[in-house]
Amino acid sequence: MTSPAAAAPSDQDRVIIFDTTLRDGEQCPGATMTFEEKLNIAALLDTMGVDVIEAGFPIASDGDFEAVNEIAKRTQNAVVCGLSRAGAKDIDRCAEAIKPAKRGRIHTFLSTSPVHMKYKLQMDPKDVYELVISSVTRARNHVDNVEWSSEDGTRTEFDFLCRCVEAAIKAGATTINIPDTVGYSVPEEYFDLFKRVRENVPNSDQAVFSVHCHNDLGMAVANSMAGVRAGARQIECTINGIGERAGNAALEEVVMAMRVRNDKLPFWTKIDSTLLTHASKVVSAATSFPVQYNKAIVGRNAFAHESGIHQDGMLKNAQTYEIMLPETVGVKQTSLVMGKHSGRHAFIHKLEELGHKITGNQLEDAFVRFKALADRKKHIYDEDIEALVDEKLVHANDRIRLLSLTVIAGTHGPQRATMKLDVEGQIKIEEAEGNGPVDAVFNCIKSLVPHDAKLELYQVHAVTEGTDAQAEVSVRLSHNGRSMTARAADPDTLVASANAYLGALNKLVMKQQRDEQNAHVAPAAAAH
Repeated sequence: MTSPAAAAPSDQDRVIIFDTTLRDGEQCPGATMTFEEKLNIAALLDTMGVDVIEAGFPIASDGDFEAVNEIAKRTQNAVVCGLSRAGAKDIDRCAEAIKPAKRGRIHTFLSTSPVHMKYKLQMDPKDVYELVISSVTRARNHVDNVEWSSEDGTRTEFDFLCRCVEAAIKAGATTINIPDTVGYSVPEEYFDLFKRVRENVPNSDQAVFSVHCHNDLGMAVANSMAGVRAGARQIECTINGIGERAGNAALEEVVMAMRVRNDKLPFWTKIDSTLLTHASKVVSAATSFPVQYNKAIVGRNAFAHESGIHQDGMLKNAQTYEIMLPETVGVKQTSLVMGKHSGRHAFIHKLEELGHKITGNQLEDAFVRFKALADRKKHIYDEDIEALVDEKLVHANDRIRLLSLTVIAGTHGPQRATMKLDVEGQIKIEEAEGNGPVDAVFNCIKSLVPHDAKLELYQVHAVTEGTDAQAEVSVRLSHNGRSMTARAADPDTLVASANAYLGALNKLVMKQQRDEQNAHVAPAAAAH
């Protein structure tokens, strides 16, 4: 096992971590976060040592503006960044949003590839070049910290890319990002691109170069590290790698790659890696996007060993099959099994181990829910507690709540569900039949809360082992081209199904209301 460097070799080897979970990550279909969730995630990113938090796209909506503005007010250490297109209104709106920040950045972008200029912008290269200069100049008039991105940079003609980069730096850009917008590059050519640009642009030493890689071919992390080896010193990434299409480079992976393989990647960051697993769970809960079990660094199986051969090796020496200590990414080596005899003190201790610090009524409510669950299960595992606490926090502001559910099912039928809901303070009761118990439950919801949303995904898996395991249900609903996903867990699969469906429906309702309020605001541009 390679140990991390004891001390930073030099400032020249430090890599800036630019987190775009709240901007590019939220643009992932179905991953919309609430205002409170964004603030919580931003605070966690600031605590764990992220250098730059791209908090959102202020021109996109009033909600996005308010979130960026509030994050700018609250953030203590990180640079708070807002994204903007090249237009004057975008840049001015972005500047207004980040104005309260101790350190603010405007990140403005413009397409430079032939296909984007012709079909997306419908502009000549000459006009694009001039717009690069004017947009960066306008941004620099607002703040000293300006980042310019050449959208679809890896498919841009090299000479034109160099001209635009040189012009952006001359106009005042302090960071230059050359993104692999469509995830098309391979490490060798991404390395070569950064090396050649830095060698051919006369004033390249006056700016920090940045990588922004998408994962369409599964090479976002490898490409990011290739760019760093070629001289880039900022990585744009997201927690869990969420983002447009196949996602972005995962923050936890690039950070640990440099830490574990510091012999081949002699760079360092300011990230507190012990918070990586907690950050992964917080973002997963907020977006209702489950983390795949075999996900590198933060996946449930990342430090799990079932094979007898592996177990034997691990018992003799952990280094036989683990290249990093679980504790370095916030994972406990053993899981304390809790049950109905566990007291409040043990419960609080377990919550703190899992990264949850809740007090007062929230703690009492969580403890009551834990005891109720313990009466229905023989053993309570870490994953059970995570699901129990996260679900309560995620659904705290729901306008539609499940109060009770009774389902009649079996071979003779018909399958029938009776449900009581709290719909914005009004108690409603309904009974409905269906082609199976789950269908009956969902038909009951449709009767109580009429809507036209289409069910795109219904997925069930057990949180832990055993016949009394909690069922975790994922539901995705779509309406008017917008998809929302929600998860819920309960030992009763039908209760979990109802809560997951209601969770997705709540998100659609809240999003629709926000859209109606912000109908006059220009829609957000595509992610670069």
